[in-house]
Amino acid sequence: LNIGYVKLLCFFYWNLNINNNNSSNNNMPGPCDPDDLLDGVIFGAKYLGSTQLKSDKNPSTNARMKQAQEAVDRIKAPEGESQPMTEVDLFISTQRIKVLSADTQEAMMDHPLQMISYIADIGSIVVLMARRKLAVGRKGQEENPTGANSPGPQKKCCMICHVFNSDDAQVIAQAIGQAFGVAYQQFLHANGIKASELKPSEYSDYLGTQELYNGDLVHFSDSDNIREVSISKAPGEIVGVAVVESGWGSILPTVVVANLLHGGPAERCGALSIGDRIMSVNSTSLVGLPITTCQSIIRDLKNQAEVKLSIVHCPPVTMAIIKRPDPKFQLGFSVEDGIICSLMRGGIAERGGIRVGHRIIEINGQSVVATPHEKIIHILTNAVGEIHLKTMPASTYRLLTGQDTPVFL
Repeated sequence: LNIGYVKLLCFFYWNLNINNNNSSNNNMPGPCDPDDLLDGVIFGAKYLGSTQLKSDKNPSTNARMKQAQEAVDRIKAPEGESQPMTEVDLFISTQRIKVLSADTQEAMMDHPLQMISYIADIGSIVVLMARRKLAVGRKGQEENPTGANSPGPQKKCCMICHVFNSDDAQVIAQAIGQAFGVAYQQFLHANGIKASELKPSEYSDYLGTQELYNGDLVHFSDSDNIREVSISKAPGEIVGVAVVESGWGSILPTVVVANLLHGGPAERCGALSIGDRIMSVNSTSLVGLPITTCQSIIRDLKNQAEVKLSIVHCPPVTMAIIKRPDPKFQLGFSVEDGIICSLMRGGIAERGGIRVGHRIIEINGQSVVATPHEKIIHILTNAVGEIHLKTMPASTYRLLTGQDTPVFL
């Protein structure tokens, strides 16, 4: 969660005139039942296309509207010409916005809610604007799209603009705004804050005291951890890797190497380790794809003699650090049998690097691998100050401990 997302939450929340003591989602006005937005709602639309724009990081609302209109002008076919379009379903929730194929329901696009910068409805047109990371140079620094010597205090960023047509354009835009409002209420509730006692400036100040910890961010920005791996094998031989999901909340949502087939090509190459993130296979990106799609891509390499992987070398165990000044602040995640099964968007746990689907290995240096569920809950409930948690994907943990049988690809 970044400050820009927080300000966007505040913008939607206070412009919807919500300021009361009741933390129930039912008081959040909009076209949807607020509770439905927790699971997600779907609107039918026609996808016209996407375009990328360069933008100041914090433009005015008028500038955003001009950008939205520019995106429409780029995508929309001239008067009298046929407009290419695809039937899609727009999935909207307090966690993410997805564009699904109407026929197959496969995700064509998937944006976490905090990456959405602006939503505009122009007649029957909806423009969804999401931040996109700039290319990273060899030293891990963002390249300046306007040139290294460009003057001016405003830093630039890339915006990906998706353009849709729908008779419900205004309702869709309102539903996305409502999702931000519900997400904000959830944040307040998770952190024990009463909306009536908090002004927008106070909220930003409060969040500013909550440190953002993400060891992945530091790790992935180090170019020494990014590697190209070449695997030689006989045609018809499998690559010899078992992969699992990195876990919701990961800064790099892709597959993780969970096991290597003994004597298989992946192990023989000597360059892969359990915990490594696979970014691409033979130049096909796996980032953001469903686990089944990634597995199919790797499985289809069986008849090839050489496989090239782009990976980020990672340890199998990740660290999360949660700052909790007082037990009255809820941690914002739930645990079942040592596994993190849900995470509150915007809570202190998310800011600390907690991710869904991970098994807790240690809490403040104390192993909890064999600790009963009730004791884990007791430890977490009473923990204050700086809380250190070591976790790993639950699927990897089960494979390493022999609870599951690996499916090698």
